[in-house]
Amino acid sequence: MVGTREAQLNMGKQNFGLTRGIVTVVIGVVVAIAFSVLMPGKTENRWTFGDSGVCRFPAIYNFGDSNSDTGGRSAAFYRLPSPYGNSFFGKSSGRFSDGQVVIDFIAEKLGLPFVSAYLDSVGSDYRHGVNFATGGSTIQPIDGRGFDARFSPISLDVQLMQFQQFKARTNELFSNGVKSHLPLPGDFSKALYTLDIGQNDLHSGFKFMTEEQVQASIPNITHRFASVVEKLYQEGARAFWIHNTGPIGCMPLTARHISAMQPDKVDELGCVKSHNEIAQEFNRLLKERVSDLRAKLTDAVLTYVDMYSAKFVLISEAKQHGFTDPLSYCCGRDGDYFVPCGMKIAVDGVEVSGDSCSDPSQHISWDGIHYSHAANLWIANKILDGSFSDPPAAITEACRKAL
Repeated sequence: MVGTREAQLNMGKQNFGLTRGIVTVVIGVVVAIAFSVLMPGKTENRWTFGDSGVCRFPAIYNFGDSNSDTGGRSAAFYRLPSPYGNSFFGKSSGRFSDGQVVIDFIAEKLGLPFVSAYLDSVGSDYRHGVNFATGGSTIQPIDGRGFDARFSPISLDVQLMQFQQFKARTNELFSNGVKSHLPLPGDFSKALYTLDIGQNDLHSGFKFMTEEQVQASIPNITHRFASVVEKLYQEGARAFWIHNTGPIGCMPLTARHISAMQPDKVDELGCVKSHNEIAQEFNRLLKERVSDLRAKLTDAVLTYVDMYSAKFVLISEAKQHGFTDPLSYCCGRDGDYFVPCGMKIAVDGVEVSGDSCSDPSQHISWDGIHYSHAANLWIANKILDGSFSDPPAAITEACRKAL
């Protein structure tokens, strides 16, 4: 009987061990399934790919300033006059150039139509994205002085709120059967989110602060930028294409004025040295913020694009690439009196116009502030293949995480 009892106990232990093993396996499977549902999957799984393996983004959502505005400021405040847009569109197109801006070339590269401005409601089609950029916009909200200086009140946080409202209204309208000219609700998480903003924070700072104060403001500016990226992520954004700011010290209108007054402040190209140094500091901190975001938003793809270097290469090698003096510009009139591009003023009873030059394609700067169509095309060709990106990925690969 004792032997039988021991045998029974041993059998019971074996059965308990087997049962416990089965339960452990079952629990492990359940937990694995739960995590597969609750946790984000591989980032690439949300996108579809073309025959050559390129990312197929269904839409672009852009945030920025005049470097990527496709009609926002023109719709909200005043219509840009001819000859803006004439070289490519044959008419004013709401773009601060004689033709296309870089976001147009991005759309073309991705096989998408041009991105309509959010504020330009007449004739716009938002099925493949929305452009929230407006000329004069900043990352930090402006004050009254900034508005009087013609900077835009539609700062980056306002653009974020516009996006949030657009997304919410799109989902609401779709649930009510309204689908015309709107993106598919599922496309928001599959879209490319592009950001090109920050130049006006520095530009406005140079107007109202000392250079030391401008530099001291940069950490807060880049922090606000990173906060907006996080909020876009919370809205479902996963693929980000982020431009840094360009060599603001090479802006012809500013550089030529400072060169005439303080020639010791410009470099051999005629660019304002201190302005470019501050732009580089902005870019250094912006790149750090992007790196921090990569570590925090682990299933997002964030591509940092060095627009500064691409533009500076063009400016410093202008003649090698078929352009004239990089600090000259095509449209507008400078000298004893300044006439902005496309505008007219009366001088001693005589009307004077800010006309275009005969060949805008020879100029890097269109109007003393913004780039020409030809320059934007050159810059786009350089950045879209990944030559100036971190990680070094082409825009058609911007949905893939670097290994």
